[in-house]
Amino acid sequence: MLTCCVRHLPRRLSTLKSPQCGLPLQHSGKHCSTEPGETPDPVRTLVRLCVDRHYISVGEGNAELFRRGVSCSYGPLGLELRRNLLEQWWHSVTRSSAHVFGINTVNISGDTAAGGPEQLRIVESESFQRIFEKQKVSKEQLVQMLQELLLRSPPVRKNLFKGALEQFVPSLELVNGKLPFGLAETGLCFQPSGGSANEVMQTSLVWFCSPRTSSQWLDHWSRQRLKWWRKFALSPSDFSSGDVPEEELEEVVSRGVRIMYNFPWGQEPLETLWIRGDTELLQAHKGARSKLQCREDRKSVPHVVSVTGNLDRGMMAFLSNSLQLQQRNVVTHKLSLVLKLHPTLAPVKVALDISRGATVELRQVCEGLQQELMEAEVSVWPGYLKTLPTSVEHLNAKYDEMGVLFTMMISENTLESGLLKVRSRDTTIKETMHISEIKNFLCRYISAADNI
Repeated sequence: MLTCCVRHLPRRLSTLKSPQCGLPLQHSGKHCSTEPGETPDPVRTLVRLCVDRHYISVGEGNAELFRRGVSCSYGPLGLELRRNLLEQWWHSVTRSSAHVFGINTVNISGDTAAGGPEQLRIVESESFQRIFEKQKVSKEQLVQMLQELLLRSPPVRKNLFKGALEQFVPSLELVNGKLPFGLAETGLCFQPSGGSANEVMQTSLVWFCSPRTSSQWLDHWSRQRLKWWRKFALSPSDFSSGDVPEEELEEVVSRGVRIMYNFPWGQEPLETLWIRGDTELLQAHKGARSKLQCREDRKSVPHVVSVTGNLDRGMMAFLSNSLQLQQRNVVTHKLSLVLKLHPTLAPVKVALDISRGATVELRQVCEGLQQELMEAEVSVWPGYLKTLPTSVEHLNAKYDEMGVLFTMMISENTLESGLLKVRSRDTTIKETMHISEIKNFLCRYISAADNI
């Protein structure tokens, strides 16, 4: 059954258009290289690489959705990158303070009338079809039937903020009624854009504090969030923060800050922080001030500081930020692409390959090492399963584009002495290491990068 998401607009019908991709792409299966003197288009280059290297899937309009920073069809590496990013975001907000608790609210409200006329709603396409098949219906009757259909249809959420407000009172017991504390959540939300509604993986922290300290907490969380984004960046200066102009503030908002990334096409927000006062909290609990009052320096209804992020756009920012051109051949001066993702975020930490003249014993060594690394939660790309011969240069270029941290080559020498070659993505230096040291080396490397 096909369903679609539409916005309820009084006395007006809107057309839903499928986004068209202006970037014709095909999966080439080859590594991307640049001829001397050639200046590649950064957006096209990034999108092509993400398709070729399993970050996003091939499909009509999929690349354009990815570029716009909304949820698209991710490939295995893209899904792993988003999982890593979500995990790091969660740790950054729940471990940064003793009183941030995770919640999970429902995706669709059961009260269909509560959404209001501007609420996005899910409507079955068959319901539209039945209405338009009716004969001898006037324009006024058609509009009325569509309005009734939309009001009967369940609304979907555009943000996670309301769920946190509803969870405020039940959460008071966790903090013994004392401020400040916060509620964190991640989940898919629908964001209207260009006549259509797109899914976005949203992150949300709702911080409850006294009215006197709300501005200080906004400054605190602004610094914390900018520091977090820059932690994983290859070029931290591309991430910045700035106050939201007064003319862009909503009625209930007294101040706002945006965390921005400087994309090749211009700046776009990754996270937005607002001081929202107590109006919406009172509305969510029908004005029951007595049960909302908390203690800090004195009893009062808390003010709300919200931190809302777009993780899909954040993924695009880190991919764009980590993409570099690197000289591959000192003679021809050919350049190749390297995706220098932060070690904590990189979807694949190590690729295992075998040299020419592979034997059953070499494959068994690779399988054993892969199992050991996977048990240590180190992600592995099993390059040794490839049966067609490939040059070492081609392998290195492929893994650099995938963002793989280390490439390890198992050879006959490994069987004899336990030694293997380890190539670093970031330095391209090859080192000899004993197979028994590999797991501890990788775990220490990733842990050290995470703690910087």
